[in-house]
Amino acid sequence: MSASTSVTGAKSAPPRVPAHVPKSVRRRRRLRTVPVYVVLWAVGVFMVTPLLYALVSGFKSTDQLSGNTFGLPDPWVTSNYTSLLGSGAFWRSIGSSTVIALATAVLTVGAAALAAYALARFAFRGRELLFTVFTMGLMFPFAVAILPLFILLRTFGLLDNPWGVILPQAAFGLPMTIVILRGFFREIPGELEEAATLDGCSTFGFFWRILLPLARPALGTVSVLAIVGSWNNFLLPLLVFSEPTWWTIPVGIQQFQGQYSSDVARIFAYLVLAMAPALAFYAVAERQLIGGITLGATKG
Repeated sequence: MSASTSVTGAKSAPPRVPAHVPKSVRRRRRLRTVPVYVVLWAVGVFMVTPLLYALVSGFKSTDQLSGNTFGLPDPWVTSNYTSLLGSGAFWRSIGSSTVIALATAVLTVGAAALAAYALARFAFRGRELLFTVFTMGLMFPFAVAILPLFILLRTFGLLDNPWGVILPQAAFGLPMTIVILRGFFREIPGELEEAATLDGCSTFGFFWRILLPLARPALGTVSVLAIVGSWNNFLLPLLVFSEPTWWTIPVGIQQFQGQYSSDVARIFAYLVLAMAPALAFYAVAERQLIGGITLGATKG
């Protein structure tokens, strides 16, 4: 039962301004919130305007962009979008990004959950030192490791192989994921684990059947972060993939821009279609992401 529901099952009424508060006081309170809303609207307009400009520009021809930069298309050129939607290369890039992002999230969250469980629930010598080593990974920039990583992937034959992207992304995503999950796992009461043990539940059984369901908000949060990080990664897929078979969306944008550098309107259309899956995913996962972070911030 949620916190907003009473014992009898009736939802509590939303908070109201007491009737005895003078109208002048209430008016001053509303006026104090006006700057906040103004700033929020300004930031929203600042972020949405480039997206709308790219969307509208994708319906123009290159000549229209030159002569009518900020106006509406006249006529509307839908072929920029329809030609891309009928292109096998575009959907291949979407599929590659999706497969790599999902595999990265599963591997990252799975490995980090096991490590965070051990670091949160088991007492052993060197535990905090080991956790410090993981946290130090947050300060290790990916670009510094690009040359030795390339040599390592070439040695193991992982170039032009999706695992050459999935494994490094999972490795670099472990520190942040472990830090988040460890905090959630430590909040689970020890009495719950003791009761499960007395009922015959094994250590892994407690982890799988009790701990993971209770940490579902945290798991959702780190999964969203892993998927978004993989989807936006450009440098590693560019380094690993030389053949177009596994080009991801960021690499596909770069290659498309080089191929159609003179057709700016078509490039805008490609950018909009490439952003659409990420925006749709974030719109669905936004509540899970914010809810998980908020729950983690209010624990303790």
